[in-house]
Amino acid sequence: MLQTILEKMSDTIEKIKCLIIGSGPAGYTAAIYAARADMKPVMYTGMQMGGQLTTTTEVDNFPGYAEGTDGTAMMTDLQKQAERFGTEVRFGMVTKVDLSKEVGGIHKIIVDESKEIEAETVIISTGATAKYLGLESEQRLIGGGVSACATCDGFFYKGQDVIVVGAGDTAAEEATYLANICKKVTLLVRKDYMRASKAMQHRVNKTENIEVLYNTEIDEVLGDNVVEGVRAINNKTKETTNIPVTGVFIAIGHKPNSDLFKGVLDMDETGYLITKGKSSKTNLPGVFAAGDIQDKEYRQAVTAAGSGCMAALDAERYLGALE
Repeated sequence: MLQTILEKMSDTIEKIKCLIIGSGPAGYTAAIYAARADMKPVMYTGMQMGGQLTTTTEVDNFPGYAEGTDGTAMMTDLQKQAERFGTEVRFGMVTKVDLSKEVGGIHKIIVDESKEIEAETVIISTGATAKYLGLESEQRLIGGGVSACATCDGFFYKGQDVIVVGAGDTAAEEATYLANICKKVTLLVRKDYMRASKAMQHRVNKTENIEVLYNTEIDEVLGDNVVEGVRAINNKTKETTNIPVTGVFIAIGHKPNSDLFKGVLDMDETGYLITKGKSSKTNLPGVFAAGDIQDKEYRQAVTAAGSGCMAALDAERYLGALE
């Protein structure tokens, strides 16, 4: 009787060769390669299908798109390509992991706190999430004029004055995007220089309706229910200035979506998963990481896709060595 119950319980647990967690360029590229290798991959997309790239309207630097494309269209193409080779794409969130430490061990995964899966290999491509400043006024006005995605929300500020906070490529890209639809963009840079690439800095400097304020930070976002402006402070002179704007776009970096793996997988001090050498291998056998979850240097769609390819090849070779 007990044996029968155990057999029925075992039957309810899905067993797969390759589980892919996350659906950005890294995840979909891993799926394409894994499916072509007959690993029958199953992908759980997470809450943001397609990842961060779906918030980008223009993609001009991904190979193969001679006239450019937009992020959502590109991710749709990648999904269709992965599915054409047999990837099963599912909408859902991995909520718990029990990863084996043994070579050839089975990794146990819980999806949406209910469905249990046993996977021979796991490819993690959960990406990263935008950071905010942490000001009370900023948090209170998220959705009321404060945003971390210009391409998502910029349309609502057409012809208006807005602020972008940040000094890297993301901030420069968001500022130039907003400059095309807004009356004026003020870019606040905390230091006396920008960290963005020279190409992006040139683009900012050549855009007439972008003003860059160096050594400047937001002291408070002004407004009760919607943004009416910001109080900015010069961190050298301590002089404060009220800047009337209707939108504030935060572009100061990202937090890797790795909380699920804390205490399980090796990661650096900021939470990016650590992979071995030039591979996608984590510290646990049969577990691989690709894309922005392990790359804090480049964070490009094309490098994420390349690392997804690596993860699938590493997973295929891992399984091959077990046979």
